[in-house]
Amino acid sequence: MGDIRRRGVVALGVTGLVAPLTLAFGAAPAQAASCTTQAGPYQKQVEKFLGRPVDGRQSAADCKAIQAFQNKHGITPNIGYAGPVTWGVMDLMNKQKAVGNNPNKAGKCPVNKGRIACVNLTLQLSWIQDGSRLVYGPVPVRTGRDGYETRTGLKKIYWRDIDHVSNIYDVPMPYSQFFDGGQAFHSVGLSMWNPPGSHGCVNMTTTTAKKYWSLLKKGDDVYVYGRKPGT
Repeated sequence: MGDIRRRGVVALGVTGLVAPLTLAFGAAPAQAASCTTQAGPYQKQVEKFLGRPVDGRQSAADCKAIQAFQNKHGITPNIGYAGPVTWGVMDLMNKQKAVGNNPNKAGKCPVNKGRIACVNLTLQLSWIQDGSRLVYGPVPVRTGRDGYETRTGLKKIYWRDIDHVSNIYDVPMPYSQFFDGGQAFHSVGLSMWNPPGSHGCVNMTTTTAKKYWSLLKKGDDVYVYGRKPGT
């Protein structure tokens, strides 16, 4: 999320696909941390997710595998503990994968609007459809954290800026497509499962953001529904 400032252009008067779900969206590796010997409350679930022997006991190999997952997705503390945040990310990944190629099975995203970008906050998924036809996705996204929730409802893309920079957070927001105040689709260099979430924007990988840029235009509809876990 950010302001509506464009490089070298007068500011506007407003406030400021299918990428496989198993694709690695890696954040920069965290510094090495010590590995805990303590089993976590979700030890067995985490072991199963990572393909480790499911015995509910923390081994050195278990800890290293859990720690590698935490480092990859920016989960802290990254000490290899099978706690609720780590399992929450894994559980979300499982639910996203289970959606398959039918993200609008429940019919919650409108099919009478023509081309529309849908955002399911509950599953942290987005896709583009045209009527009932899936055009691109579903792809994992990273939406607003607690206190900065991505607002729900039917919106329209009202401004696009391929090289946008936020003067609130002083960060680049490439391929920005604004649909509600300062909230926009844009790319980030983080894992899509990096907690706790964005400042309200719908974060995407560069690949996804580029595809959305090519498929959408000013005036296209956006529908956001559900509730992000933890908000």
